[in-house]
Amino acid sequence: MPQPLRIELDRASPVPLYHQVAEAIGAAIDDGRLGPGELLENEISLAARLGISRPTARQALRELVDKGRLVRKRGAGTRVAPASIRRPADLTSLHEELSRGGRAPTTQVLEHAAVVAPPDVADALDVPPGTQVVLVRRLRLADGEPIALMTNYLPVGIAPDRAELETAGLYEALRGRGVTPRIANERIGARAASAAEARALGESPRAALLTLERVAFDDAGVAVEVGRHLYRASRYTFAVTLFAG
Repeated sequence: MPQPLRIELDRASPVPLYHQVAEAIGAAIDDGRLGPGELLENEISLAARLGISRPTARQALRELVDKGRLVRKRGAGTRVAPASIRRPADLTSLHEELSRGGRAPTTQVLEHAAVVAPPDVADALDVPPGTQVVLVRRLRLADGEPIALMTNYLPVGIAPDRAELETAGLYEALRGRGVTPRIANERIGARAASAAEARALGESPRAALLTLERVAFDDAGVAVEVGRHLYRASRYTFAVTLFAG
């Protein structure tokens, strides 16, 4: 049985009780009292122990599930979600960021082939229509857990081979070939996973995914990569620092 978490409620506070419970559990996750994968007591036990209604306890847990802090599985109870990967908005590869964060990145190269560049890719790479490029599709894992599906288009002359991409990040492999990405235009969004994407990423059908579209340029301003990536929203966030003008 999970160890009950000490939670003190202020019943005179205007803050709803369910939110006080959710905040207390969230704080315990943040400070390490509740670790990734740890089982929580069920809502019936939580409600009885704290003297709150079962719907209030259910709403507290649901708030944390909706935020990706907890995961609930039928028959397996409610557990603390695996640690989310927080990535700064720098021009680095996911492989490099995972390594810096103490995670063990691995890669499965799903596809590596020469293809005719789709019109929008040819336009982004500033090459004539009908030009061949190298299409690379990869599944990136952190500590053995699927994190992202990545699709990249690269000029044939600089594209790393399959073996390189199975052991190193794309940008590391490009630098090894004398190509250094210096600046990129990115667009971040979100959408629901397709059935195939959900299976590959170990998510439930129609799970939320973060999307990233990137065009990267080298020192001379030449486009060297078009990237279209999908990240598990339950495991991954982007961090951006803003400055006042």
